[in-house]
Amino acid sequence: MYLVDTNVISEARKGRRANPGVRAFWKSVKQSDIFLAVQTIGEIRRGLEMIRRRGDGDQARRLEDWLALLVQDYADRILCFDLDCAQVWGRLMAPNPQHPIDKQIAAIALIHDLIVVSRNTDDFSGLGVRLANPFV
Repeated sequence: MYLVDTNVISEARKGRRANPGVRAFWKSVKQSDIFLAVQTIGEIRRGLEMIRRRGDGDQARRLEDWLALLVQDYADRILCFDLDCAQVWGRLMAPNPQHPIDKQIAAIALIHDLIVVSRNTDDFSGLGVRLANPFV
């Protein structure tokens, strides 16, 4: 089972224009095996709000609709950052405090025994999580 990072779910939104490796990944897995971290929802929200602040209301509304659909479609597969995750995250942060959100995602993956699917595998290396980069 997989914990899909923001950059992968965002790429998949492009449909036929998405990276071929990302398209192949989505075709190769069962929808029920895909999970999102609550942090991904926050990162998407942040991105659309930044677009809204720049004055592109049309694009912000399209992203708002897409985010609402994601939350609906993945409602039972959006994983929260709980007490167990916080304990693991603290251990991951101690030696190197870079990329705190990625380390929260890594903690969720470790707790739930999921493979992190991300373009940014370097941000997760050395954390003990299994990784897949569909962009290569």
